This record gives sequence, C-alpha cells and structure tokens, in this order.
Amino acid sequence: MRIAFFGDIVGKSGRRAVAEHLPRLRGELGLDFVAINAENAAGGFGITERTAGELFEAGADVLTLGNHAWDQSEALTYIEREPRLLRPANYPPGTAPGRGAGVFPAQNGAMVFVMNVMGRLFMDPLDDPFVAVERELSAAPLGEVCDAALIDFHGEATSEKMAMGTFCDGRASLVAGTHTHVPTADHRILPNGTAYITDLGMTGDYDSIIGMEKDEPMRRFTTRMRAARFQPADGEGTLCGVVVETDDRSGLAVKLQPVRIGGILGQAEPAL
Repeated sequence: MRIAFFGDIVGKSGRRAVAEHLPRLRGELGLDFVAINAENAAGGFGITERTAGELFEAGADVLTLGNHAWDQSEALTYIEREPRLLRPANYPPGTAPGRGAGVFPAQNGAMVFVMNVMGRLFMDPLDDPFVAVERELSAAPLGEVCDAALIDFHGEATSEKMAMGTFCDGRASLVAGTHTHVPTADHRILPNGTAYITDLGMTGDYDSIIGMEKDEPMRRFTTRMRAARFQPADGEGTLCGVVVETDDRSGLAVKLQPVRIGGILGQAEPAL
C-alpha cells in the first residue's frame, strides 16, 4: 500500500499547493491513502469547515490537528460532525470534543489507523503521549484491526519525537513529526520496520518565518514589541511530506521517500 503524509498546511499558500499538486500525485504514484496535518490551514491558525473541505476535495482522506486545534471556534462543533478530523488524543478525558484516533478506509479497500498526539516538551502540557499511543495501538494492532498505522506526533522537541519513533517501532507503519514547519533530512526506516521522520515540514510559503509574513516576527524578535497580528505569507507554497510504501502482509514500511514540490525549497519528488 502507498500512503502519503503531508505537513502543516499554512494558510492559502498551503491550501493552493495541496490543490495544485496532490491530485496529480495521487494518480501518478497510485496513492491509496493521504493524511494531512491541517492545524494552520485557516489563515495560519486553526481550521474551519470550509478550509477542511478544500483539503478533502483535493484528495485528503484524514486531517490531523495540534496545538492550534481550537483557534477557530467553529472547529469545536465541526469536529463532532466530521470523523475524518482528528485532534490530539492525549487531551485529558472529557475535556475536548472529537477524537484523536480512528480507522479509515483506503482507496484500495484496506483499513488505515491514524492517530494524532501532542508532545509535552516546550508545549502546552497535555496527558502523557506515550500512554495515549500505547492505549490506541493496543486497541488497533497492526495486521489485525488495521493494514497500516500512522502516528502524527505534533511536538517541538526532536528528542521526544525520536523517542516516540522508537516506542512505536514495529507496531506502526509511519511515525511522522509535525509542528516545527521545517522538513528534516532524517527520514528512514527504523530497525523493526517503522518509517520515521522528525518533521514533515510545512506546506506553505517558505519565503517567510515559519509560514508567516516576516515583518511582525522580526519586530518581535528585535524589539520585543507587538504591533500587529501574524499574517500567513501568500507566495508560492511547497508541498512537504513523505510517501511510504508498506508490506501488504505486515503493514510495516518497505520504502520511504520525501516530498517537496513547488516553491523555493530544493525539490524532491518520489519515484516509487
């Protein structure tokens, strides 16, 4: 099975990059399933029903969130009506609407487990992400309940993300880090068969400061003063993520390649 996971969609630039490139990739690469982290899709902060709809229409099967999950108030009710939208699973029980994990049908008829979980180092503290992942993976074991398993680990610290990759090795098809908006070069298959990358990078305009127009972030860094709201940069976006090919029997990874298409970054288009 071939699965793609794309990193944090930032504003219109990111949504345009998905709409422009994803339909072609689905066809050319024979992608069976596509997951996207979309927590910055609406104006750079949160998600709305309309922006989610654009991503689903372009070919996303599941959308994940993160620390900006509730920046748009309508997400609190939309997530209850849209099972394909996942928020971090390690919110304390009973505190957040929606759900953090699910099993979803792929285009080829297989079933794909997807989980969104948030780190605790340098982030707003939620419950233990390792406990949450253990609970959900135990309830949907790879090769029994699902044919592939994807973990979106939304976190700041590279060490915590790497620890999660090791924790899931042999039990998930892919552990993909999100949140820092910079694609890392450490994509690899771990010793027991789990594909891993510390951060998928953002899908948005890289002529920016992590997706935002440069002036206001620079003002805050250099003067410690705020003068305006952050605004997402609106130039040509880069579609960033990975494509993983899994073994049909085990659900573990056999190939992993980065994706960087469009915009100003060095290009990387999978050839599976």
